[in-house]
Amino acid sequence: MAKIIGGLGTSHVPSIGAALDKGLRDTADWKPFFDGYEAGKEWVKEAKPDIAVVVFNDHGNTFFLDRVPTFAVGVADTYNPVDEGWGPRAIPPFEGATDFSWHFVDKLVERHFDPLVCREIEVDHGMQVPMELFFGRPETWPVKVVPIWVNTIQYPIPTPQRCWEMGKVLREAIESWPGDERVVILGTGGLSHQLQGARAGFINQEADRAWLDGIASNPEHYRNMTREDYVEQFGSEGAELIMWLVMRAAMNEKVDLVHKHYYAPASMTGAGMVVLENAA
Repeated sequence: MAKIIGGLGTSHVPSIGAALDKGLRDTADWKPFFDGYEAGKEWVKEAKPDIAVVVFNDHGNTFFLDRVPTFAVGVADTYNPVDEGWGPRAIPPFEGATDFSWHFVDKLVERHFDPLVCREIEVDHGMQVPMELFFGRPETWPVKVVPIWVNTIQYPIPTPQRCWEMGKVLREAIESWPGDERVVILGTGGLSHQLQGARAGFINQEADRAWLDGIASNPEHYRNMTREDYVEQFGSEGAELIMWLVMRAAMNEKVDLVHKHYYAPASMTGAGMVVLENAA
């Protein structure tokens, strides 16, 4: 069977990609943020995954408000980076883990999920940025990908509990897959931020730092929170953190927090990452 070798949680702030595009990685504003990811990049390099499952949300680039699926899964052979309005970015397309994606979709339907199945689709910064943060900018990506989209944009978003259940099905799909691939799961989004309304500019550093520890040691707390709790603690856009629950639920009950990093603000966002391994 395939094997889950780790879980990665990370922000996917679009300005991270812009900073890389503009050569700002080592400027005073950005160097502390990017330096904190070096340990995660090294972990990925040593772990040598074959498949990266990336859980993220689209930001009005592929789906728009007239049709937003609660959950979608890609089964394409290739995923091109979408042009988000500033021209195509200088990163390679992503090769899909097509056969495993279909296996995962079948497991979801068997477990009473009804995902949108995407045979042809582009991916925005929600996927591009996390891949760059952990894999750098190779000429070709060293892994095949399985994109999972979660609606965190248009009301009503899914509950934390439903995201957790999806993670359990993902684990089942990986453990029932007959190949020997090494799989890493990326839960993306957050951390705290709100881009509009009376709380525009909101960041909750205390809640962010607690999240980076708690997602490893006490995930039940975050699984049991309501959607309203997420918005209150992390901001309307910070509710993206429910996507990390897909990653965390796929892992063992007990995990080791191998690396963590936090930096605020990255643009208008509390930003950070964790690297988790299943405990023995």
